[in-house]
Amino acid sequence: MKAIVVTDQAEGTAGMRLVEHPDPRPAINDVIVEVRAAASVPTEVDWPSTWADRAGKDRSPAVLGHDVAGIVSALGYGTTGLTIGQRVFGITDWHRDGTLAEYVAVESRNLAPLPGDVEFTVGASLPISGLTAWQGLFQHGHLRSGQTVLAHGAAGAVGSMVTQLAREAGAYVIGTGRAADREKALEYGANEFVDLEHDDLEDVGGVDLVFDVIGGAIQERSALLIRSGGTLVTVTGLGDVRPEGLSVDFVVESVPTQLTEIVERVRDGRLRTNIDEVATLDDAVTALNPTQRRKGKTIISVRS
Repeated sequence: MKAIVVTDQAEGTAGMRLVEHPDPRPAINDVIVEVRAAASVPTEVDWPSTWADRAGKDRSPAVLGHDVAGIVSALGYGTTGLTIGQRVFGITDWHRDGTLAEYVAVESRNLAPLPGDVEFTVGASLPISGLTAWQGLFQHGHLRSGQTVLAHGAAGAVGSMVTQLAREAGAYVIGTGRAADREKALEYGANEFVDLEHDDLEDVGGVDLVFDVIGGAIQERSALLIRSGGTLVTVTGLGDVRPEGLSVDFVVESVPTQLTEIVERVRDGRLRTNIDEVATLDDAVTALNPTQRRKGKTIISVRS
């Protein structure tokens, strides 16, 4: 099969190559998904799991990508709950070959049915971004109606999901980003916007929940704004400054029931995905090494 692989961590995403790669074989409780659309996270080349399996064994060349939408083409021994020919979407295991390929082996428990009226490109844009927002807000942040959320990167793939889901839950959302992000963040539902390059972050006053996708000094300054009993959730690691309430650094998990909640919101118009570009697998290396800053998700359409 064709796949996008990396062989040298030092090269970063510039080291991606489109190659012929062995077809995956399903393990117990796996399915093989014929990939229709996929996506990756730019920092994957820095993740230890990209370069070693759970036993620490080197697995390069490694296939990138963990968002997937496609069709079940084969079942592993003992697999239940899914059927051959079924449309599915979800997140693949971090320590196994990924989704920027024509086929991928996935644990069936990591996949949810993809409704027939949702395009594969839309399905592939939802798992990591949507689940990160959902789990950060509700599972770890325990968001309640009437609270104030500081959503960093509000125009980005994750931040736009955070903004929409928080607003739907009855929160007041303060989005952040660069000056060029203001209009897009407000379009996705932010009540107000802070330009991190020119505005004073401290002017927003107290907040109940900070959703951090930046880390570093921005995270530390944001932590000081959290009211007593509030929460800092982040996907970047925790810095030295902690709020008086709860601090949570988490890794997103594929939870089918949550995927279903998210895709139902897309279907009925309550949630809009944030796709910046759709490219073919043949053009994936160029698309995933953009010369300009991307504000949304880059989706690779593996098959039409």
